[in-house]
Amino acid sequence: MLTTNSRFTQTLLASTVTLSLFGLSACSDAPQSQVTTATVSNPVVNTTVAPGAPGNDPVWAFAGKTGIGTSYEPYVAGQYQDSASNPVSKVWFSVAQGILTETMYGMIHNAQLKELQFVIAGQGFVDTEKEDTISTIEYLHQDEQGRPLSLAYKIINKDKDGKYQIEKHIFTDPNRDSLMMKVVFTAFEQGITPYLYANPHIDNSGANDVASVEGNTLIAHTTAADSSVMSIKSDVDFVKASAGFVGQSDGLIDLVDNGQLDNLYQTTGTDIVGNVALTAQYPTLDNNSYTVNFAIGFASNKKDSLANADNTLKDGYDAVLSAYLGDEKHLGWKDYLASLAPLKEMANNTTDDGKLLYTSALVLKAQEDKTHAGALIASLSNPWGDTVSAKVGSTGYKAVWPRDFYQCAMAFLAMGDTQTPKVAFEYLKKVQVTENTPGYEGTPGWFLQKTHVDGEIEWVGVQLDQTAMPIMLGWKLWQAGVLTDAEATKWYQEMLKPAADFLISGGKVKLDWNDTSITPPSTQQERWEEQAGYSPSTTAAVIAGLVAANELAILAKDDNAATYLLAAKKLTAELEQSMVATTGDFAKNAQGEIAPYYVRISPNGNPNSADKLLDNNGKSGLDQRQILDGGFLELVRYGVKDAQDPVIKNSLMLIDNTDLEHNLRVKYEFTAKDGTTVPGYRRYGNDGYGEDIVTGFSYAEQGNTEDQRGRVWPFFTGERGHYELALAKSTSTLTAANKQQLINTYVKGMETFANEGLMLPEQSWDGVGHPTRYNYKMGQGTNAATPLAWTHAEYVKLVRSMTDENVWDHYPIVTDKLK
Repeated sequence: MLTTNSRFTQTLLASTVTLSLFGLSACSDAPQSQVTTATVSNPVVNTTVAPGAPGNDPVWAFAGKTGIGTSYEPYVAGQYQDSASNPVSKVWFSVAQGILTETMYGMIHNAQLKELQFVIAGQGFVDTEKEDTISTIEYLHQDEQGRPLSLAYKIINKDKDGKYQIEKHIFTDPNRDSLMMKVVFTAFEQGITPYLYANPHIDNSGANDVASVEGNTLIAHTTAADSSVMSIKSDVDFVKASAGFVGQSDGLIDLVDNGQLDNLYQTTGTDIVGNVALTAQYPTLDNNSYTVNFAIGFASNKKDSLANADNTLKDGYDAVLSAYLGDEKHLGWKDYLASLAPLKEMANNTTDDGKLLYTSALVLKAQEDKTHAGALIASLSNPWGDTVSAKVGSTGYKAVWPRDFYQCAMAFLAMGDTQTPKVAFEYLKKVQVTENTPGYEGTPGWFLQKTHVDGEIEWVGVQLDQTAMPIMLGWKLWQAGVLTDAEATKWYQEMLKPAADFLISGGKVKLDWNDTSITPPSTQQERWEEQAGYSPSTTAAVIAGLVAANELAILAKDDNAATYLLAAKKLTAELEQSMVATTGDFAKNAQGEIAPYYVRISPNGNPNSADKLLDNNGKSGLDQRQILDGGFLELVRYGVKDAQDPVIKNSLMLIDNTDLEHNLRVKYEFTAKDGTTVPGYRRYGNDGYGEDIVTGFSYAEQGNTEDQRGRVWPFFTGERGHYELALAKSTSTLTAANKQQLINTYVKGMETFANEGLMLPEQSWDGVGHPTRYNYKMGQGTNAATPLAWTHAEYVKLVRSMTDENVWDHYPIVTDKLK
């Protein structure tokens, strides 16, 4: 707890106060007394304009989300079509550290609100929810096994000193562009006054906003003619409210002075922009409780924004929440889950009764844009957001990467959703490079590295796995009967044939900064987007993509079909020559014999040379033979190599060597909830995409440093589980006991990394170096990006693989045709 005129003042003035998300727990047992608008005074505000523009520099929120949410919307003819009978709500939210964080409206990357939390003033103290409460989170809708049925959350934030409690229920309104939040304030002593504190970041930036108090509404927008508008209303009028600039004249600065909101400003100005905040005082509690329902309305104009908030409040908590879940008038999240026929059987192959499985299904579907159907993003977060500037708009991970996209589409198929992967597959044409791509010169056919959901180009590196995976996905959808022969032929001719041709011949590429020539299988960037050369994981996808292209070309009666298969066979024959090392410190086994192994990537296709990898993420490049990376397991997953292949097994022994010094070490051990040990893996040795081990700073917080360290990525536990299943199948040792052991190691391993909201992170803390300002514990998700769609997708696929006793995204045609 922070007292007034003390440490809180110093902290507040030193930096932007960051607001966070919410946690969920049991309902309050305290008696509740409803407060109505008649019991509070009219708001009193001055007409003065707040000083202190533009406020402190804006940043994004903490990226370790404990929950995300949006309304479920059904497709109409493969698209999201807004109508009176089928309104489409285009609002997404996230929660972290017990508070509401980045909330988007319009397109999924278009943030409008950075954070909204409550500030509590009492006798001799001023608290913020994020800093001064203990937070718990749970799902409002669960089945008898405790499995989530919707992305509606209950968060309970309890004061560390037991003076008050804040219970919040958060979800969106399926019938309009608004978010609803029910809040129960409970005081366990006299003189407890709650204040709402909101920090808008309208249209994906925190530096260009204006804010105002208008009647009983808090409003924010930018000065742009096409600005989005955010309106915050409640069914209990606030006592008074103020608009100000963060860190200079906002409500937090005012409250910390004397515990009173007494420097009131009606507006931050009509043409003065900056990092703004809105603060509203609610009635004081004296050993009692009351409930307030809040609605945050969004629109392209003030009138509709207000109407959305008003109408959500008018419908009321029960009706909006019922529609969100699904009822006789609305298709909701429970209906989506009910449509996924394989889930119940799959839940039998988990160790948590399917809780994470059901959550993953919800999370994956929630991370799809609703303007551009099928646009699947990587994560509803900005990595290390609370140390990343929000002056200029940034999509963060709220964007399309065809590689992450492929993982998600395959997970949808695994859990029985055939609509979403088909719509997603068809969307991919939007992000393929063609002669019509703005500013492009060169050979068409490859897929853009990273784009906004509307196809706007963001990053322009060429990654051959991202060009192969759409072909692989098309073949899988055809085999599953999701694409008819006629549809598969159409998409082969329009999209997949140009991609396959690029995988064989490459060619000249000129787009933005990228002016180069691509000669496959050497890729400009591998799956970590950092190095050029001959990559085992990239080449595995290229080979699988070419074999799939061969099959689709035969279907389409393309005379060049054989070309793709011949190219795949040639690449397979050249694998060891271009990517397997037989020299260097790692190339000998315990007996001193040569033990060939896969390098992470070979810049020039000569893995036995001392070629160094590029410097990256603050790390100096090392001899290619020193860098271990489990990406070679994709060769087994896709069917290029057998699980018993000796080079694969040699490479695994090196990955599993826990005696390596930390910079080069890949494998770490973690303790599951039942006390057993489960494995986790880093991307590769010498990875710098993570926190500084000396200072504890976030990635690149003060510029890249040599001491940065990439941590464990939980989806590698899934990749290893897939390999071990393939090995058991190859050696005919997949007994019931062996299968259960795989589940207890790898499925449970991934479940171990889920946070209290059942969100799976990009990275988890590995115990090496400074534990950062958050004092991370072993296995805890970091502030990189949570939830990561790829991690949830890998978990879903792993559970489906264990259920089927076959690797889900294996390509048997690759094994058969490469013989």
